[in-house]
Amino acid sequence: VQLVESGGGSVETGGSLTLSCTASRYPISGCMAWFRQAPGKEREGVAQIGRTAGIPIIADSVKGRFTISQDSAGNTTYLQMNSLKPADSGMYYCAARVDGCTSLWHGGFPYWGQGTQVTVS
Repeated sequence: VQLVESGGGSVETGGSLTLSCTASRYPISGCMAWFRQAPGKEREGVAQIGRTAGIPIIADSVKGRFTISQDSAGNTTYLQMNSLKPADSGMYYCAARVDGCTSLWHGGFPYWGQGTQVTVS
């Protein structure tokens, strides 16, 4: 599985950004997720969605502000981020696993994108 992310950038508090992640060689059984990491902090799960099954999961820290979705083919996943706060700043990573969604824990995802920076000021 190969992942390519896009959509990061700099916004003011209260603004919005949409991140995209396109996967290749991504199986029907797969699960795609977004994680983020701020300097000096642990990598945090933000959201995950199964390609064909399961209910999307959103972390409590972003619930009500972030939405995860995917295109009809299930190859591209989007993270819509609204009402952004400075605490949302960090490197955002797309990750995937091939055996379905379980817990939103970074150790369970073997495939990672290169990351895209989000800065909220």
